[in-house]
Formats: sequence, C-alpha cells, structure tokens
Amino acid sequence: MNINRDRLWHNLMHLGKIGRNEAGGITRLSFTPEEKEAKAFVADLMEQASLAVDEDAMGNLFGRREGRNPQAPAVLIGSHVDSVVNGGMFDGTAGVLSGIEVLHTLQEHGWQGSHPVEVVAFTDEEGARFSTGMLGSQALVGQLTQEALDSHKDADGMSVAEAMKEAGYDPLKLREAKRDPSTVKAYLELHIEQGKVLESQGLSVGVVTGIVGLRWLHLTLKGEAGHAGTTPMKLRRDPLAAASVVMAYLEDTVKGEADTVGTVGQLRVRPGGINIIPGEVELTMDIRSLSRATLDKVEQALRQFIDDICQERKVHCALDVLHRLEPVSCSPGIVDTIENAVKETGLDLFHLASGAGHDAMVMARMTDVGMIFVRSKDGVSHNPKEWTEKDDLGDGADVLLKTVTALAR
Repeated sequence: MNINRDRLWHNLMHLGKIGRNEAGGITRLSFTPEEKEAKAFVADLMEQASLAVDEDAMGNLFGRREGRNPQAPAVLIGSHVDSVVNGGMFDGTAGVLSGIEVLHTLQEHGWQGSHPVEVVAFTDEEGARFSTGMLGSQALVGQLTQEALDSHKDADGMSVAEAMKEAGYDPLKLREAKRDPSTVKAYLELHIEQGKVLESQGLSVGVVTGIVGLRWLHLTLKGEAGHAGTTPMKLRRDPLAAASVVMAYLEDTVKGEADTVGTVGQLRVRPGGINIIPGEVELTMDIRSLSRATLDKVEQALRQFIDDICQERKVHCALDVLHRLEPVSCSPGIVDTIENAVKETGLDLFHLASGAGHDAMVMARMTDVGMIFVRSKDGVSHNPKEWTEKDDLGDGADVLLKTVTALAR
C-alpha cells in the first residue's frame, strides 16, 4: 500500500496558488482571507477522503477517520497552512496534505486499525503576524492564555483576540480548544527540512531526533536624538550605537556554544534621518539551541551585557520575551517506528535534528511525538524559491503512511 503521488502533488500545487503574489511568494497570515481560503480547500480535501471534518475554537482544522475502537486514543498527524510574508509553498502544507493523502489512501484500501487517525491543520504556527507562533497547538494542549490573545498584536495594533473576532471566532471560547491528552496516542509531523543536511547526504528522507528550543526577545533602547553634526561624540546617548554592540555580543556568544545560533531579524530606528542621531531603536533577537541550559546561559549573559552597556552609554533599555520554547527530543518509541517505516520503504536510514521550531515541540507536552523530514532543494525556506521534488515528498508520505499504520494497528 502506497500513497498516490500524483494526487498529493496536484493538491500541493493547487494550495500553492492561494496567497501567491506575482513574484511567486506566498503570504497567508493567520485569521486573514488567504488563510481562510486555504483552510476551506483543505477541508474540501478532507471531505473527499471521507473524513469527519471539525474546527475548534482556535481555528484548528481536523479530519478524522475512525478506528475499530472509536474510544481508543487517536494517532494525530499535523502541521500548518499559514506562512511567513513572501514565503514558500511547501513549509507546513507538505505535512498537512501528506497527512490527508495518507488517510485518503487508507480509505481507498479499506484499511482500518484499532485506533482512530486524525489530521490537523494548526492555526498560526509561523508567528509571522503577531510575533508569537504555534498558537493553535498551544491552544490544543491548554497552554495558550486569554492574556496572550489580548497582548500580542500585529503591525497595525490589532490583537490576536481582535483578529479572531474579525475572522468569525470567539476568543472567549479559547478553553474549548483544549484537548484531553488521553484522547491522543501519538503525534506525527512530516515537514520539509528547511536546511541542506539531507541534500548533502543525497537522501530524500530523514528521521528527526530532536527539535531546538528558542527564545524570541524584543529589545527597546531609548537615548537622545540630536544633530549629527553638532553633537560631540562624548556627549551622545546613541541607542543605535548601543544596539550594534549588543548585536556583535550576541554573535560572538552563540559562536562559542555548540548547536546554537542567534539572529537579529528586525531593526527599527527612529526618527530615521540620515543626519539625525537616533532617539530610539527596537530590535528582535532569535536564539536557538538543542540545549535548554545553553539557552538559559546565553539569555542570562545577554541580559547582563545589555544592562552593563546601557548603563555605560546612558541609554534606557527594556527587554521583553516574545516567545519561549524548550528543546524537545522525539519519543524513542516513535523514532523506532519511523525507522522501521524507512527501512520498509527501501530508503537509507539517516537521523538529524531540527534547527527550526515546529508544532511537534508543543505537542510533546501532551503525547509522544515523531517527525519525518523530506529534502529541501539548496536548503532554501521561508522564500519563494523553496522547493521539494515530487518524489522526495512521495517518499516521505510513504514513510508517514507506514508509520501511521504501525501505530494505529
């Protein structure tokens, strides 16, 4: 029993048209018309696969195929259909559509295990709109708060709660999205690698062993704006100069730690004149590592350095945590099952860690988790050039199929 590669590819190409701009980039932010259209298409595919379709209070979309014992905990397959701004067509969607294809294949072959199998398209994994991600999976495990819905806002000042209302959801029903952990046996996620490891090995599929943890920090530095020509250097309170030192310190610090990276992804300078000393600077820092101890160590060192440099330069600082996720190891039993599926598919076995965050790391708080990576061309992701070959995706979906049947049996 194998999945229908032509059907999976056709569905992926169709979904890739939703939210696409003229240059080929895709933007499907959470609670927007583009995301709504994508979910409607996914719901239609679920119905074509004879799944029972449901949507929870957070907008997570589910398709369920019953097992011989409907009361048994379900094997859950998931990912997301939202995107970053001007992103690619494979990130997240490859996992959702592969999950639907697996269930469609089971339906066509009349295969039914003891356990139900479900596929879920999570809401807002990326965090591109509200600078905080994995909202749907956090709601499912019961760790998303009403306060977070009110406090996190987009660039236009609209909160998550307000965006939900505008899209037809009731943020006051958030708690209804929480799921009883006893109803989930395991969580599986197929995803493009978003890196070059599999490509460097000449392999289409990899078994994920763990997922990095991350810290998203927002730093505001306030000094004193002034004339660029008439203010002596020794009298300046320049927040951008302070920010440059902080950025260099972050880079030097993470270079000294194994499996750790740091990125400044956003930088805002006010007032922004070519001949004006800035008065205020905002920047974001993304820190990732497979070690929680390393994340804590880097964050603590960074906080101390920022305090010291701001005191030295007479600049006021405020450091806020936007998002915090701890590293996750994939469940050994699930890893073993995926390994067997890889061998059964006739592929070479290869293990790797994920440098990107995924809903699986949130679901690990509820149940056993496992991930399957498929090869990314040139390692490109979050970019219109993101690409995975049809047969590579097909290999991954076949491994997912065999993993699901083993767990649901």
